[in-house]
Amino acid sequence: MTVANMELELPTTPHHLGGLPVEHRRAMRQNRGDRVFFGGLTLIALVAPAMILLFIVVLLDGAWPSIREFGLSFITSSVWEPNPDKEQYGALPFILGTLVSSILALMIAAPVGISVATFINEVLPRKLKGVVRFVIEILATVPSVVYGLWGIFVLAPFVMNHNVPALRALFGWTPFFREPVDPRNMLCAVLILAIMVLPMIVSVSLDAVRAVPSTYREAALGLGATRWEMIRMAVWPPARSGFIGACILALGRALGETMAVTMVIGNGRRIAMSLLAASDTVASTIANQFAEAPSDLFAAALIEMALLLFLVTLTLNIVARVIVRKHVASGGAS
Repeated sequence: MTVANMELELPTTPHHLGGLPVEHRRAMRQNRGDRVFFGGLTLIALVAPAMILLFIVVLLDGAWPSIREFGLSFITSSVWEPNPDKEQYGALPFILGTLVSSILALMIAAPVGISVATFINEVLPRKLKGVVRFVIEILATVPSVVYGLWGIFVLAPFVMNHNVPALRALFGWTPFFREPVDPRNMLCAVLILAIMVLPMIVSVSLDAVRAVPSTYREAALGLGATRWEMIRMAVWPPARSGFIGACILALGRALGETMAVTMVIGNGRRIAMSLLAASDTVASTIANQFAEAPSDLFAAALIEMALLLFLVTLTLNIVARVIVRKHVASGGAS
């Protein structure tokens, strides 16, 4: 065989291709595919933090005229005056309304949600657990506007006709159930929020209870504890961090709820001690007034409220995720 023939046959041999072994070229193609695949996944994963950063930038840009004009007084003032001659905006009534409605709703929903989660996992027969959990999860998928309509036509009349007379008779001496009494009020908003965040508390709390090792229950029962004592001493303490995470997640949801609260709270721009008076929240104020903003400064004030609400809910969700992750990593141990 001549040298020329050998040079022609070299590229066609099965062990060489382009001067590199076929196995090496195949590995290079696979590595290149892996790099493209994981690079694409990385870009997709970066979409969420990029969106959050974009939200903050857009809100800061829109709220900057209000931040520059009012400064810290925007948070501490209760004056909301869209007078063209001298505009003055203070978000204190809306901030207080948001905090009061969310915290009171959580105080109602948290004990109920934790109790329901414990009942499902510890008391309910196995064949019914899936059905009850499915029904509770359906409540989480109901649109907010449906809750709002139900609140207007069912909850608010029921509260006014049955609950308000009893509350005023028992607690009318306190400032929380005195005049004024409005048909749509803070109490209705608290109750509708409690119902809306209940499925979230039940779902996260149920996962926390299920994460408690069964050996804890067996040890408590083996020492002679009753079912209630076993739950109180062997189930709830290890699941505590999960309960806290569930409550913080629910609080974040309650702070940002818009439509249902807007429809039942009465939209009264005032600070009132009475839960029976019409009130307002940050989210409901933005929903009601943004489309009809009379000036750029008015719109900037609403955007600044949205920025404050976004930062608060973002912080709460981060804290809740950290607590829940710590609970899962510890295997349910506190």
